[in-house]
Amino acid sequence: MINIKMNNQANERKIGIIGGSGIYDLPDIKTKRWVKVSTPWGSPSDEILEAEFEGKDFYFLPRHGRKHLFSPSDINYQANVYALKELGVNEILSFSACGSLDKNMRPGDFVLIDQYIDNTKHRASSFFGKGLVAHVPFGNPNCNRIRNLLRQVFEKLEIHAHFGGTYLAMEGPQFSSRSESFLYKEIWNCQVIGMTNMPEAKLAREAEICYQTIAMVTDFDCWNDDAPHVTLDEIKKIFDANLSKMQEVLKEYFRQGSNPNLFQPCQEGCNDMLKDSIVTHREHWDKKIFNKLHPILDKYS
Repeated sequence: MINIKMNNQANERKIGIIGGSGIYDLPDIKTKRWVKVSTPWGSPSDEILEAEFEGKDFYFLPRHGRKHLFSPSDINYQANVYALKELGVNEILSFSACGSLDKNMRPGDFVLIDQYIDNTKHRASSFFGKGLVAHVPFGNPNCNRIRNLLRQVFEKLEIHAHFGGTYLAMEGPQFSSRSESFLYKEIWNCQVIGMTNMPEAKLAREAEICYQTIAMVTDFDCWNDDAPHVTLDEIKKIFDANLSKMQEVLKEYFRQGSNPNLFQPCQEGCNDMLKDSIVTHREHWDKKIFNKLHPILDKYS
């Protein structure tokens, strides 16, 4: 166990990546160490990889653990996001497999998500609560700065991607029924469906971390009678086939982001979301909650 001091240099870009195994396995990556981080919210899914790529440090967190021990409902999302915040991360790229609810978003496609519908039922979705109340805006839940930079990356690499789409987060671990699938597609007008990006995106917003989902379509959800019903083997085949593309996207993203002429501090307000969101007066803040949220609330104390 090591003690970690948060990096408060707001203009220093520190990237965190959340995703599955293989994403961080780049040929030119320099692995420094796996860091064990404890949080007031419990343990993250696994140790966090501290590494260097293209001259930039970054952190990688395996969302389900390196041995895939946690189902989507069992992931400690609060601990995961909090641990990255403690490490000084101010930008998260979330790589997520998903099913398609849109005939134009086919297996193998990438989608840069811009909206979510949270249909999860059993997950803690906030750092705040009784004793310290905050209502954080979530109208534009992802960071436009990151999404625009990623759009340039995908276009430069000529990798097919959709720039915008609504991600339906379901509880799982079962896949959808056909009735649910038609509801999400026809009535709720969602484009993709997954199990992991909620409440991850909400917690990143509360932690004042820029966040963007890079969704990879692995299958059509069960609304599509012309496609075979999803199997884990098929999902893995699509995921593995696109792994090299995901690695190329990361390479180019790091290269472009390291160019000072292209990178500017976030102007989207992601890093100041709590400024006008905390409704409990400072003198009434619950000390226990404040102590738990110190890396997040320190600049407001």
